Amino acid sequence: PLEQVYGARLALIRPDRASVESLAGRYIAAAVEGAQETVAALREHGVEVRILSGGFRQAILPFAAWLGLAESDVAAVDLYFHEDGGYAGYDEASPLGRSGGKRTVVESWRPGLPGPVLLVGDGVTALEARPAVDRFVAYAGVTDRPAVTAAADAVIRSGSLLPVLREVLHADGG
Repeated sequence: PLEQVYGARLALIRPDRASVESLAGRYIAAAVEGAQETVAALREHGVEVRILSGGFRQAILPFAAWLGLAESDVAAVDLYFHEDGGYAGYDEASPLGRSGGKRTVVESWRPGLPGPVLLVGDGVTALEARPAVDRFVAYAGVTDRPAVTAAADAVIRSGSLLPVLREVLHADGG
């Protein structure tokens, strides 16, 4: 289970502020084709877009900004640093550091979200949130995880994120 390894991995890695900032740059550099365009098009059509990640909030926020999203559109795990930038811990209360955490976050968001709610994810922790959404789309454009793709309502195997637009239109019935 995620809760048994999340903190242990961080205790081994002990990421400092500089390495987390570097990770943010790597997220942007490794973004799949069409990521910015997809988010922009969804927002232009009135679709609320959020990032839900078990990753480090400080690394994801610059990526979210690059996508045109606000801090309030991001749910991720906060890291804590000492004044010298050394690792000081993480938000152990975050549901995103444990199994089923993404479902917990989606359920907390649900009352304020216009429907239908679609979740695009590529891993088991995203699949765990499947019961809390109307439609789950597995993104297998980078890595295909058969258990995730087998349980999805739809699968995107393209190296581009642009096919998400078609899935959103399908979910809206248009």
